Amino acid sequence: MAAVKLSKDIIRSFVDSFDTILVDCDGVLWAGSKLLTHSVDTINFLKENGKRVFYVTNNSTKTRSQYLSRLLQIGYNAEEREIATSGFLVASYLKSIDFDKKVYLIGSKGLSEELSNHGINHTPPGPESMETDIKSYISSEFKFEDDIGAVVVGFDEYISYPKILQACNYLSRPDCLFLATNTDETFPMEIPLVVPGTGTMVKAIQTPSGRIPQVFGKPFPPMLQAISKHCDIIPERTLMVGDRLNTDINFGRNCNLQTLLVLSGVTTLIQLNQQEELGDKSLIPQYYTDSLGDIFRLLTNDQ
Repeated sequence: MAAVKLSKDIIRSFVDSFDTILVDCDGVLWAGSKLLTHSVDTINFLKENGKRVFYVTNNSTKTRSQYLSRLLQIGYNAEEREIATSGFLVASYLKSIDFDKKVYLIGSKGLSEELSNHGINHTPPGPESMETDIKSYISSEFKFEDDIGAVVVGFDEYISYPKILQACNYLSRPDCLFLATNTDETFPMEIPLVVPGTGTMVKAIQTPSGRIPQVFGKPFPPMLQAISKHCDIIPERTLMVGDRLNTDINFGRNCNLQTLLVLSGVTTLIQLNQQEELGDKSLIPQYYTDSLGDIFRLLTNDQ
């Protein structure tokens, strides 16, 4: 099985095959601070021609309202109800189960704000460093709060041994929830560096605690379930566009969606070819192209 590259010959039938498009953000619409060519034109063109668009991201460092502000500033025709972030899904879940305890948070300011927006009490984000050796820290500085009912892990650039220590000990309580925004290995950036992602933090807690987290980001179903609450989704007429095989494309395959890989983010053409040789259908997209803007370019003959 091999992915089909978008071309002039198939672009019209391809676009006619879906009514709804789920589009990842980092690595698809932009790479870090760099806006990707024709990404705005493509999304706005599709919406103007009757397609429903949802922005689905595993990034938990920003709230939905912050994402909306960025999208509008760039020029996207977007609404907040069209945005689903992994942090929003975690906060919504806790609210839906009437969670009335306190969250021990390993995450960012954005995730903290999302929890606060949903009325979820939680520990503050930010540094929690250890200025001494581990034995001295445990005997004199280690704090253990009795009202913690969940450990929530998102991207945390201040991840530290004290945070890992506290999270694992809270999770030693069987009734303490273990929730993760996503398990992405890396962040897509415009600079050629490997930038460890949320999966690094999740594994740091999962390994010593022996607990398996409930994960809300792609490739797991909660992202699609959240969107399906607000509109009817016909999977076979829904397209998932992303830059990662193991999250975006796997998510699309898990949910029986059409899939398009763009090579403007994490996954390279070499990696796609290697995956095709391995033959794991769950990680092979139906289509691929260099960037999202190719759709607009092919449809309008804009070279």
